[in-house]
Amino acid sequence: MSDELGAKPHDEAGPYVHYCEHPGCTRWGSFGVAVGRAEPHWFCSEHQPEWKSRHEAQPRH
Repeated sequence: MSDELGAKPHDEAGPYVHYCEHPGCTRWGSFGVAVGRAEPHWFCSEHQPEWKSRHEAQPRH
């Protein structure tokens, strides 16, 4: 059993399905995004947030 908020059982013995958290979207949220130990937020491939790691953002010397 999952202790994550927003997780819904697909069936009694199967995996948990997370739905996209973008307003109005009902697709499967296959991309979980969390910062640190925060609760993850789930998004579909169309609505996943774009981000760069802090190492990519820094210029190399």
